[in-house]
Amino acid sequence: MLTLILAIVLALVFGYLNGFNDASGMVATIISSRAMSPRLALTLTAMAEFCGPLLFGVAVARTIASGIVTPQQITLYVIIAALAGAIVWGGITWFFGIPSSSSHALVGGLIGSVAASVGLRAINFSGLSTVLAVLFASPVIGLVVGFLMTKCIYFLARHASMRVNWFFKKAQIITGVILGLSHGANDAQKTIGMITMALIIAGRLPDFEVPLWVTLVSAAAMSLGVSGGGWRLIRTLGGKFYKIRPVHGFATQLSAASVVLAAAALGGPVSTTQVISSAILGVGSAERLNKVRWGVAGQIAIAWLLTIPFSAALSALLYMLFEAIL
Repeated sequence: MLTLILAIVLALVFGYLNGFNDASGMVATIISSRAMSPRLALTLTAMAEFCGPLLFGVAVARTIASGIVTPQQITLYVIIAALAGAIVWGGITWFFGIPSSSSHALVGGLIGSVAASVGLRAINFSGLSTVLAVLFASPVIGLVVGFLMTKCIYFLARHASMRVNWFFKKAQIITGVILGLSHGANDAQKTIGMITMALIIAGRLPDFEVPLWVTLVSAAAMSLGVSGGGWRLIRTLGGKFYKIRPVHGFATQLSAASVVLAAAALGGPVSTTQVISSAILGVGSAERLNKVRWGVAGQIAIAWLLTIPFSAALSALLYMLFEAIL
């Protein structure tokens, strides 16, 4: 019983830190374009985050709970080690202000802890390959959608006066809410999936069926994390790529929300931070390629590539430590 409680608590901590880390991406362009104050932007986004998993089903949670590993072949210590590794890696990247992927960290954590416990036979390689393909393709899709969205916006507003900036500024309230809903619909379900998998392993659930309380506590953990905000990453996403104007914020939020919501509907666990970062790049490059500071983008891309192997190694080491102690 205590092991199950620990697994649930760590899943909620992961959800909180996921929200805390990703809050930067949710509100960076809103704040940088001065559409809203930081506190108002975070509060509004947190409210939307809470509603997301309640409105858009549990397709992503099902993928996390049964699409990557086989729950019947692993123990709760595997879940604990996977979550602990993802949390530690998330803390390291937050400290250095790098917008890494919580989704990558969780997938890497699961791979590492499962490999250290029962070997690779418990990994569903067909499901894992699909998840990895979605994770790595989504930033490219975000960049392309951001580029095309911006080109369309500029074409439609080509005869507009300067007052159109007022529209883009105020419209970010709506697109910010949509982005918050999409993030909650995708990322909160990762916490839901981990808790549900722990309940299945512990024999508390016969098969995949998400209790309402799991959805509510997971949504609450994510929302609390978002309300806390990630100020180090807000500075990275909001200013280091290029100077963000209202049209950039509007196009970025609309592009990222479209990609993340589509992935949530299909059960694909994407990294919202990645999608938003790449959408920012796509929006900026649509205006002028040399407008974007590609060196910063390169540093972030390296962090993305390192996340899965490093979080896998951390989780494997933590599992072996738990096994030695317990």
